[in-house]
Amino acid sequence: MAEDEKSGAELPATGWAVLGLLSFGTELSGYDLKKWADWSLGFFYWSPSFSQIYGELKRLEKHGYAASRTVTPETGGRGKRVYRITEAGTAAVRAWTREAPVEPPVLKHGVMLRLWLGHLMGPDRMREVLGTHQEYAETMRRRAAADAEGAATEDAWAYTELTLKWAERYYAAERDRAAEMLAELEELAERQDGGGPDGG
Repeated sequence: MAEDEKSGAELPATGWAVLGLLSFGTELSGYDLKKWADWSLGFFYWSPSFSQIYGELKRLEKHGYAASRTVTPETGGRGKRVYRITEAGTAAVRAWTREAPVEPPVLKHGVMLRLWLGHLMGPDRMREVLGTHQEYAETMRRRAAADAEGAATEDAWAYTELTLKWAERYYAAERDRAAEMLAELEELAERQDGGGPDGG
């Protein structure tokens, strides 16, 4: 195994995500990385804080996967530090994407947890939770669709566009599942009011 790959094994998944953002070939500040993450990664994996981003950038520089420099505005004033991926970083993230095991997604769904405990919440509160989730999912679907349109303007973002389309469809499904659960909640209430499946 190459030395880069050995060092890469020490990175957490969030580190690979930041390195992946840098792999698009543009020098980015921490602020830029935050915007890019919110624009794409936040739909399906990670909505980072600035402290997380800067922590990962330090780690990447330590491994030699990223380099930085300070850029001073022509008009003067405070400069900003921008980061770029190194050749070693490109090789490492390419190896990681191709060779590292892909973990199955772990579902931590707060709405489903509340539905599971619906007997403690009552139907009225459960309807509120499902309705709120339905609205949230539709908002996220629209955002993902709009961002996918933006990604379609750049050839370098072709895979980002596909990922955002996946996110759009995921949130559409979440919206539709919430609607189905609301309908089934009404059916459950009718059965319970009737005293059971046979109405007795």
